[in-house]
Amino acid sequence: MYLINNLDKIKYCILPSRFVIPLQYKCTHMAIHELKVPPIGESINEVTLSRWLVEDGAVVALDQPICEFDSDKATLEFPSEVAGKISRVAAEGDDLPIGGLVARIDTDFASSQGNEPTKEAPAPQQKIPPASPAASKILRESGISETEVPGTGKQGRITKADALQATSKPISPAPEPVLPELAIPTAASTPSFSRNTQREKMSRMRRTISRRLVSARNHTAMLTTFNEVDMTNILNLRKTYNEAYEKRHGVKIGFMSVFAKACSHALMEMPQVNSHIDGEDLIYHEFADISIAISTPNGLVVPPIRNVESLSLHEFEKQLKVLAEKARSGTLSLEEMTGGTFTITNGGVFGSLMSTPILNEPQSAILGMHAIVERPVGVNGQVVLRPMMYLALSYDHRVIDGSSSVTFLVRVKELLEDPVKLFIGL
Repeated sequence: MYLINNLDKIKYCILPSRFVIPLQYKCTHMAIHELKVPPIGESINEVTLSRWLVEDGAVVALDQPICEFDSDKATLEFPSEVAGKISRVAAEGDDLPIGGLVARIDTDFASSQGNEPTKEAPAPQQKIPPASPAASKILRESGISETEVPGTGKQGRITKADALQATSKPISPAPEPVLPELAIPTAASTPSFSRNTQREKMSRMRRTISRRLVSARNHTAMLTTFNEVDMTNILNLRKTYNEAYEKRHGVKIGFMSVFAKACSHALMEMPQVNSHIDGEDLIYHEFADISIAISTPNGLVVPPIRNVESLSLHEFEKQLKVLAEKARSGTLSLEEMTGGTFTITNGGVFGSLMSTPILNEPQSAILGMHAIVERPVGVNGQVVLRPMMYLALSYDHRVIDGSSSVTFLVRVKELLEDPVKLFIGL
């Protein structure tokens, strides 16, 4: 492909096709750089182009973010590898393989502009840099327009901190509306029964969750065993020591840290529950990397907290807080999403009384927590009300025998009902 530009000193240009262009012209080769989806992670073969950050035909700078990709685990920005004029190839919502073509950039465009005579032109309207992926998600979920938020990042870009600050601002009360006079409804104003349907493409994360759940259901011998735990001592522990604990460590004694610690003790005692199948081999772990299910607007994620058996309760709580904030803002890295030897999920925060959690492959077991409800139970020959929680342990029967699953859950129950044992190592 060739461009022809005016140049007073050259009168002829001979092209490869042997055509001769007379008069004052010259020929230059247009340099086109192709932007392709880069390798993102070992297990990721495809991404979805979720959002363009620049217009088609815009002039972009080196390392300027031009679009966002949704992978199976996170949202990532794609920066331009060169400077020049961009021609978009892929559209928003397109699924692209690793190495797939995203856009083309004419790298000669900027330099060719320098050859043109300088002309006075009105100053172009300054364009607000796009928000970061994390900030964009937070604002979308809160119903706040990016134009309403001042950015403190580079060139005025909206950062995650800016978005969080904007969503935390108290909303001033709206003026009291003036009620119109009541009108008698007529047949024309009565809404009819809707029969509308809406088709929407599943997000990449939702598709990945769907695929993994079906795989776990189809390729494991999954069973669930149940028990219940009296939460009286844990609630008393928190009531007695939470204030002093928070002053010293900066976090409260959370239910999840106590449950994770109890599970890590039991996992160290029963390594088969902490193992998984790899082909015809069993892989046993001498550590407890416990994945915690976190609900986000895009679906459930299960980042692991590593070496829980060696962490204190406050160390666990601090790590969980960081991971939860990253998960809900969509900024978890691939490394933070990888691994795990056992999973805990808490349906009780949504009011679930009982469920059968599904395995998080390739792990062999998952513990389900549920709502704490006062129920009549027998204690020392008397019926009393106690705060009770049902526990559910789903396990792969190929790896874990029924007796082992029951023994594991009973051990977790024992540690939870006497949480002092977690502190003194019994």
